[in-house]
Amino acid sequence: MKKNLKNKLVGMTVAGAIVASSFSYASSINFVSADDKTKKPTNVIMMVMDGTSSGATTLARWYKGEALAMEEIASGAVRTYSAESAITDSAPAATALATGHKSNDKYIGVLPSVVNSPGLDQVAEEEAFKPVANVLEGAKKQGKATGIISTSEIQHATPAGFSAHVTSRSNYGDIAEQQVYQGIDVVLGGGKEALQPGEERNSRKDGEDLVRYLEGNGYDLVEDRNELLSSKSNKIWGAFAPNALKYDLDRQTSKSNEPSLADMTKKAIDTLSKDKDGFFLFVEGSKIDWSAHGNDTIGMITDVIAFDDAVNEALKFAKKDGNTMVIAVSDHGNSGITIGNMNTSNTYTNIPVSTYVDPLKKATMTLEGALTQLKEDKSNMKEVAALYGLDDLSDEEMKSLKEAKDARALQSLMSKMLANRANIGFTTGGHTGEDVFLYSYGPSRPFGTVENTDLAKTMAKFMGFDLSKLTDELYVNAEGMYAKKGYTTEILKDGNYENNEVFVATKGNVRIEFPINKNYATVYRTVSSKTFKSTKKLDGITVYNEKDFYIHSKASSLVK
Repeated sequence: MKKNLKNKLVGMTVAGAIVASSFSYASSINFVSADDKTKKPTNVIMMVMDGTSSGATTLARWYKGEALAMEEIASGAVRTYSAESAITDSAPAATALATGHKSNDKYIGVLPSVVNSPGLDQVAEEEAFKPVANVLEGAKKQGKATGIISTSEIQHATPAGFSAHVTSRSNYGDIAEQQVYQGIDVVLGGGKEALQPGEERNSRKDGEDLVRYLEGNGYDLVEDRNELLSSKSNKIWGAFAPNALKYDLDRQTSKSNEPSLADMTKKAIDTLSKDKDGFFLFVEGSKIDWSAHGNDTIGMITDVIAFDDAVNEALKFAKKDGNTMVIAVSDHGNSGITIGNMNTSNTYTNIPVSTYVDPLKKATMTLEGALTQLKEDKSNMKEVAALYGLDDLSDEEMKSLKEAKDARALQSLMSKMLANRANIGFTTGGHTGEDVFLYSYGPSRPFGTVENTDLAKTMAKFMGFDLSKLTDELYVNAEGMYAKKGYTTEILKDGNYENNEVFVATKGNVRIEFPINKNYATVYRTVSSKTFKSTKKLDGITVYNEKDFYIHSKASSLVK
C-alpha cells in the first residue's frame, strides 16, 4: 500500500547525536553491533513502549542517573502516521507494526476503509476491513514458539494488534477469544476479566469461560509473580489482574506480588527459547501512554525505566544467542512532554538538571497509586499529595485540591502542580505526531528513518515468510470460497455461545459450520436419516469483520 517514501539515514549518525545529548552519561554507553549472518533458528523480540515521546525517555535517563539500555542500540527513527491522520491511535499503530499495513482509528489487524495520508495507495472498497496476517501468525506457521506480554489488559490495542483482527479495539470479547484460539504459547499481563462471564465492564457477554478452555488445553494459569517464576510449563497464561497491572512504582511501593515487566520478559524468553525452531515475543510497556494522557510525569518516567529493564533482559539473551533480532520502539508520541516550560523561557541556560529531577524524586507513588489512598472525605489529602511528591502545598493549593469537583479535576490539578515544580511542560492530553526513536539489535536489524510498516516486513523477512502470501493463506472470503463449490451460505447465531456468529455452508447432505474466532470447523454429514458429526482443526482462526467471514484457504478441502 505504501509508495516509495524513504529517506534513509546512517544509523550511527543518529546514535552519535544521542551520545552527545547524554552529557556525563555518554561515557557509560557502549554502542554495539551484531553479526549480520542469519543462522537458524531465528528469534525476534518486538518491544513497544506505548505513547512515549523522546522527552519522556530523556527525563527518565536524568531521573535514573545513568544511561538507559535502549541507548546502547539506538539506530534511527520511525514515522508513525496512520492511513488517515498525522497523529495515530494505538490500534492502527499496532496494526502497522504487526502486519505491515497502515490502517484507521480503532481498527485492529484489518485493512483501512479511509486512506488520505500522502504517499499511500488507496484500498479497494471490497478490501476494506479485510483481516491481514501479522508477524506472530507467521512465526507460528514457521513452527516457532510465540508469546505476548503487556502491563495493560492483554486485550488492549497494542497486544491485540499482534494477535487479533477486529474492527474496533474496544471489542475485548472477540479479541480475547481470538488470542486464546491462536494457541500462543506464553501470554502474560492483565485482563482476566475478559476471559470469563460476569457482570463487570469487560466480562464476557457470550457465556463462554475461556479460563476453563485454557486449563483444559495444557496451559499453566498463573496469577502472581511467585506462580509465574516457579512454572515449569511450556504453555503459560499469566492473568495477574482483572484489568491492567499496577504502575511499576506503585507495584514496588505497595509490595504487590504482580511481576515486573522485566520478570515477565525474562520468564517468557526462558520458556520460548526451549523451542528448537526459535520464537517470536511481543512485549509492551502499556501504561506510559496512560500516564501521558493524564500528564503524570512520575508514571511516565518510572514506567519508561521499567520498560528499559525489560529491554535489558532481551539484550542479555540476544547478545548470548547471536541470532535474535531485538526491536524497541514507541508506537506514537503522547502529551508533548518537554524538559522546560513557560517558567524557563528566559532562564533555561542557568537551570541545572537537579532543578527538574529533584522535585520528581520526592514522589513514592504515581498519580493513580496515590489517589487510591485518598479517603472519600479527602481528610488525608495532605498525606496523599505527599505520596505524589507534593509535600509543600500552599494553603491555596490545598484548598483547590479539596474543592476539586471530581476525580478527573483532582488528577489534573495534582499533575500540573508537580509539573510546575519540576519545570516540565505539556502541550496536550492526547497523542502527538512526531517521529519516534528506533532501537534495534541483532542480525538484519532495521536502521535509519523507516515507516512503522517497514518493521513488520523486516521481522517477517528475518523469520523467513512473506506477510502478503500469509494473508492469502490465512484469510480467504468464506462465502466466495464455498459459493464456487456449489454451497449455499448464511451467517447465523452460534447455538453454543450467545451473541456469537457462525458461518454455515450447506450442500446436499453436508453442512459445515465455522464459529467466530475459533480455530476449528464442525462438519455434519447426514446418511440414511442419521447425522454424523466431526470436528476439523484449522491452521488459523476464523474472523468475522461484521460484513464477511474469513477462513483458512485449506478449509475448502474439509469435505472430499
